[in-house]
Amino acid sequence: MARLFPLDEAEMPEPALRVALNGYGRIGRCVMRAYHERAADIPFQIVALNDPADLASIEYLTRFDSTHGRFPGEVRLEGQQLLINQQPVQVFCESTPEAVDWAALEVDLVLECSGCYTSRAEAQRFLNAGAPRLLLSQPMNSEADVDATVVMGVNQQRLTGRERLVSNASCTTNCSVPLLKLLHERLGLEYLSITTIHSAMNDQPVIDAYHHVELRRTRSAFQSIIPVSTGLARGIERLLPELSGRIQAKALRVPTVNVSCLDISLHVQRDTNVAEINRILSEASQYGPLKGLVDYTELPHASCDFNHDPHSAIVDGSLTQVSGSRLVTLLAWFDNEWGFANRMLDVADYYLKAARPL
Repeated sequence: MARLFPLDEAEMPEPALRVALNGYGRIGRCVMRAYHERAADIPFQIVALNDPADLASIEYLTRFDSTHGRFPGEVRLEGQQLLINQQPVQVFCESTPEAVDWAALEVDLVLECSGCYTSRAEAQRFLNAGAPRLLLSQPMNSEADVDATVVMGVNQQRLTGRERLVSNASCTTNCSVPLLKLLHERLGLEYLSITTIHSAMNDQPVIDAYHHVELRRTRSAFQSIIPVSTGLARGIERLLPELSGRIQAKALRVPTVNVSCLDISLHVQRDTNVAEINRILSEASQYGPLKGLVDYTELPHASCDFNHDPHSAIVDGSLTQVSGSRLVTLLAWFDNEWGFANRMLDVADYYLKAARPL
């Protein structure tokens, strides 16, 4: 029977939160896929995306992915809309933020996944074009360029909803900082050195080519192990300023398409052993704020075993070592695409709930 009287204001359902994507490359498409895989626990809708690619390419690369496989659902174009599992996504093929009327889309948040906007002035262009808030999939040039840099499990509580520009940091920062914060609290960290062993990325050519001002990145991604520069130490210091001046980091790109790891060396403030280190990390994966973000294993894995793994870090306890009771080495795996894309969704969820408490 139809209701005879209108709903009281207190009974009115909350309007659905609306989110848009800008940039539909590796991270943007993984965010879209992860959103649909997790549809039951994501309280917002992705209603629009913008990328300079043509519509046919956008549809094709949504359906088929060399790393994560076929999309497990229906994807088709209908005019300027991409229908994904019957959910319409308005598609724009613009190369500048100003070319999209974000205000007219009535979105609550834009996920900036192109990686092209790394200063406050550049990111501000989205706000000037009508976006109410921006969550960026890359670290910014400096902490002054953003209202907050957030790593889930570490400092998401600082979000109040009043921030306009928020960074989701980097995949390596999301892997390292939860582990370092935990071990610093339990053991005290004196000094640390981290080597990122990272799969190839799109700032490297398939064959030698003029591709980057960093000359090693002009070399073929699939013929060499290539040292590259990294801002990981700076990223860790932003989240854990008490470790400033104590961190060294370097990075190697290796000829794989996905999944990376961190080789972490720590000098701790008190005596410890392998059993204690692994117990701390294993327990953190099962209880407390890092459950679901950090995982732990002692099985003899290879990197491909972690393709499509949603965790920020998977500690390989079989490779934990302690020398002289205070020099600790760890290895942590991470899917640099899928894990990070899932953290984008988690931070977006937390950000929007802070902006409009349920």
